[in-house]
Amino acid sequence: MSEIAANRFVVGTAGHVDHGKTRLVQALTGVDCDRWEEEKQRGITIDLGFASMVEDGWQIGFVDVPGHERFVHNALAGLGGIQMMVLVVAADEGVMPQTLEHLAICSLLRIPAGLAALSKTDLVSPDLVELAELELEEALADTPFAGAPILPVSAQSGEGLEQLRAALVELARSSAPIDRYRRLPARLPIDRAFHLRGLGVLVTGTLARGTVCVGDELDILPAAGRARVRSIEVHGDRRQQAEAGERTSLQLVGVDLEQVARGHELTAPGVYRATTSLLVRCRLLATAPEPLDGSSPVRLHVNAAQRIGKLRPLETERLVPGQEALAEIRLDEPLVAVRGDRFVIRRPSPQTTLGGGEVLDPAWRRPRGKALAPTIEALDAGDRQAAAVQWAADSREAGLAVTELALRLGVVPADAREVLNGAAQASLLLEAGAGGRFVTAATVRRVTRRARRLVEAHFAADRLSRGMPKAELVRRLLGARAADLAPAYLDWSSRGGKDLSVVTDGELVTLPGRASELTGAESRLARDIVGGFEEQGLTPGSPEELCRTLGAKPQVFDGVLRYLVERGKLVRLPSGLLLAASALERFRADLLATGWDTFTVADFKDRFGLTRKWAIPLLEHLDRQRLTRREGDRRRVLRPRHRMGA
Repeated sequence: MSEIAANRFVVGTAGHVDHGKTRLVQALTGVDCDRWEEEKQRGITIDLGFASMVEDGWQIGFVDVPGHERFVHNALAGLGGIQMMVLVVAADEGVMPQTLEHLAICSLLRIPAGLAALSKTDLVSPDLVELAELELEEALADTPFAGAPILPVSAQSGEGLEQLRAALVELARSSAPIDRYRRLPARLPIDRAFHLRGLGVLVTGTLARGTVCVGDELDILPAAGRARVRSIEVHGDRRQQAEAGERTSLQLVGVDLEQVARGHELTAPGVYRATTSLLVRCRLLATAPEPLDGSSPVRLHVNAAQRIGKLRPLETERLVPGQEALAEIRLDEPLVAVRGDRFVIRRPSPQTTLGGGEVLDPAWRRPRGKALAPTIEALDAGDRQAAAVQWAADSREAGLAVTELALRLGVVPADAREVLNGAAQASLLLEAGAGGRFVTAATVRRVTRRARRLVEAHFAADRLSRGMPKAELVRRLLGARAADLAPAYLDWSSRGGKDLSVVTDGELVTLPGRASELTGAESRLARDIVGGFEEQGLTPGSPEELCRTLGAKPQVFDGVLRYLVERGKLVRLPSGLLLAASALERFRADLLATGWDTFTVADFKDRFGLTRKWAIPLLEHLDRQRLTRREGDRRRVLRPRHRMGA
């Protein structure tokens, strides 16, 4: 087992084919990263290699990436998770095409730190070494690595290796700490997956976020699967836990090799998700061979994943070489992405690096018309709170859930709630109850205005109604998607001001201060309707028959009838049949006067001269009013003393 270091850092090599990357890593670490026989026969690195060294309390892990143009897609799988670039340039050849392509990729991925190693210095004169240094300085000048250290080295003679080790440690020590990534949900992009006899499925990758412990359950994305971590190694050391920034090997159980592959990710359960639609800020390299207009396919690289898709500029008709703009990318197959992920795009054939940038929205849905400009402006602001407010606006009445924001940002729900609480404190969002859903003030204003209009329209159609049924208002106002937020919206509506407010009265919604009054003609009709029902006792005819008898207009009759039911002058039985309230009161008194403790349906029908049509609805009504209770085939009369004890 190797020496245990207190600090860990991951370095990726970059550079042209056969410029000595693998030999340099071997000279520093003693590990030959060329794992495959074909690599040894051809003298070039085809796939990723891994090694590490311990120096001055630091464990420096190396991801040795292939330099040959045909294997750049393998290089991208390794460069996605590193913290430092070591650009290797052979002194006898100088800067070459893949040198510039790897340098451009590292720049697009915003790798935090870097230095250059001028290799094979033992093969050339000091003058040629100096000339190669000047050429390398010029290549670095227009990149984020301008001014980076350039160290002449020779893997053959050992010249400059100690200075390179010291420079690596110094850069690691001065680089930004990755503590903030350790507290995020675990995310391991897989760059290798294989099966070993006796051990089962193993995967490797640079742990981009969070921590992984032995025994953890992890999601396999974009496939829907779950695996458990049996063991962990970090550069050959057995560990109980791996942390963000470490090269990690995991032994998995509960999964077959066919379920995991390069480009998949192992993630904390339920935190990340796959997507096929992205909003991005993309810069096309000045060396890109042609503009992009949305019609040409591109190969998108995010961490170790690569997918074919189409990039469509949103601020211009075409994205021309050297230009940066917002764009949407639609993929043929899903991959895992969150806001802030860096990406690279390449032309599928012939393979050429075109550009890259940053993911702004991993679940992009392009708004229509005039809404596009403010949406992309908010998401391009570089502010998580601004993005959260925009996503809440996009979600309209349903609002943005804490869990949804956590998915889009790739953070734990507690961090997502902190963002949303901050927006609420700034009066940018309102929380709908305590359910963790947030809506914009504009959405609340829109919903309360519409609630007012719907209630007003209800009264316009039915002037005598006591109120609009709450269930109907919620259905028409919010639909199924946001129905559970109805209490919050109705509360906001009741506090919306004189011109906006509605009032909830039990299961009805009305306007503040509204009282429906009958006209003189309607009052006379109401008396006639009640009188007609009272005269017919417990078995009145249908409302339609009474309407014809009274010679009333059906629309007016129906409105007055509803008015009388809402105010308790008439009672609607469970079957829909109507009785006069006074007739029902007399019937209750007659029932109590029978002296019955229990009775059958037949007893009931005979005693009150009822057919089954009226007897069953009346009994159901009595049960609901707790005047009777069903006991098998009989009913028990619940006199006042029974009801008090119930």
